[in-house]
Amino acid sequence: MPEIQQIATELKGALHQYPNFPTEGILFEDFLPIFRSPVLFEKLVRAFKLHLEQKFPDKKVDFVVGLESRGFLFGPSLALAIGAGFVPVRKQGKLPGKTYKAEYVKEYGKDVFEIQVEAIPEGSTVIVVDDIIATGGSAKAAEDLITKAGGCLLEFEFVMELDFLKGTEKLKAPSFTLLSGQPEKLRD
Repeated sequence: MPEIQQIATELKGALHQYPNFPTEGILFEDFLPIFRSPVLFEKLVRAFKLHLEQKFPDKKVDFVVGLESRGFLFGPSLALAIGAGFVPVRKQGKLPGKTYKAEYVKEYGKDVFEIQVEAIPEGSTVIVVDDIIATGGSAKAAEDLITKAGGCLLEFEFVMELDFLKGTEKLKAPSFTLLSGQPEKLRD
């Protein structure tokens, strides 16, 4: 079994599941227990690093963009591991200076993501990290922000995916999901 799959199997075993959270019909897989173990945290970062090395052996990633807030948990560590800078995408009003803005729709309304104008120099190679992709709204907003900044989005990196919501179909850039996703909603 390839090392990435071995790591994924071990990480999957550390997740805690919560049926019907945050809403009815959702099986919430909490990946926060991974961060309680330095060994598992290191393996999470290693798995993404290995994936990038294998898929893009001749590409240098300039920046890892982490989405608020769970992308902040492992995005900086991944950036350090691959020798890249880290750039946060935050909710409106959280970043100083001039920002690009992108609105997105979520389950219970609209929200706005921002990135600082000077954060990504034009032509920089970028990856985006987040814990989970559901409907794809926030990831699409990040993609729009990177385009506005003039960055070249190589790939999205997700820990998990709610496959039945088809969020990755909204994205122009390819995506990689480390842990197997949820193909359907929670059944009664």
